[in-house]
Amino acid sequence: MKKVPLIDVRAGGPPSHARQRRRQALALREACLGWLPCGGLLAWLADPLARGWLRRSGSPFLDEIEAISRTLGRPGVWLLHSAYAFGCTALADEGPGRPVLRRTLDWPFPGLGRLVEVARQRGSAGEFLNVTWPGFAGALTGVAPGRFAASINQAPMRRRTKPAWLLWLDYAANSATAFLSSGRPPPEHVLRLAFETCASFDEACRLLETAPVARPVLFLVTGCSSGQRALIERDDEGSRTYRDTTVIANAWRDHSNGWQPRVCGEGTPVENNRKRVAAMVAIAGHPADLEWAVPPVVNTFTRLVVEMCAASGRLIVAGWEAEGRVTAVTKI
Repeated sequence: MKKVPLIDVRAGGPPSHARQRRRQALALREACLGWLPCGGLLAWLADPLARGWLRRSGSPFLDEIEAISRTLGRPGVWLLHSAYAFGCTALADEGPGRPVLRRTLDWPFPGLGRLVEVARQRGSAGEFLNVTWPGFAGALTGVAPGRFAASINQAPMRRRTKPAWLLWLDYAANSATAFLSSGRPPPEHVLRLAFETCASFDEACRLLETAPVARPVLFLVTGCSSGQRALIERDDEGSRTYRDTTVIANAWRDHSNGWQPRVCGEGTPVENNRKRVAAMVAIAGHPADLEWAVPPVVNTFTRLVVEMCAASGRLIVAGWEAEGRVTAVTKI
């Protein structure tokens, strides 16, 4: 198995990443759109709508997405930058005197595990490692050595209706709410902004607690000193931060009325989330080389497994597909 590539884009950021790895970026586009019915037609129809929404969102990375779109020369780049359909399981706990963040990312698109890369990027606050894909401008998982590490989990889904057969109506209403908003960037753009501009764990937490976001989101953040762990929940009503029991799947930690957890794997949404959280909490010690990545934490939708430590700058990453690990366990 090949190692996960490390690409230096400190000078040009994601547009440079897309130029250097255009073939892989196009393969990523095909992996995502090919999974969808009439994906090519959907990209052609939805790209202008997605572009309009991202412009209204106030994202600081619009010029980068425009440049990536020109580099790839295919419809769908704006649409994929507005997609937000993934689940995750994440744990922040104490290593030998310093916090460690472990996470899996679950997405239904086959191929993402084989195409994952690590981009070495730079902002005004310093350098960081972004576990990402060529052609993607945001940040979902990353570590800024000497500053902090952080990841995103998708928050539960707001349910305005109760019958299961009306689930489609809630999907439509939630999408419309995000689409009609303005001045609220996607959470993955806010997290990248934190990596670029925040010099410390405390600064990153303040930004992620207060910056406007387009959708409900779960941020998990670790610093360099013992006890620097934070689970930040963002919804339409505000922000909640927890400094203890920092483990999360795709449900709110302490309340769920009117919200339905996201499912990754088997079982009902509530039970599935409970099992994944319990499995993370049960990790004994600090298993080497991602040995903690076992069911139900990993499942047929798992595409990425990562372990990070901001104090040491350690990053361990591997790509996953339905059949299991598809890259070498890569230490950076």
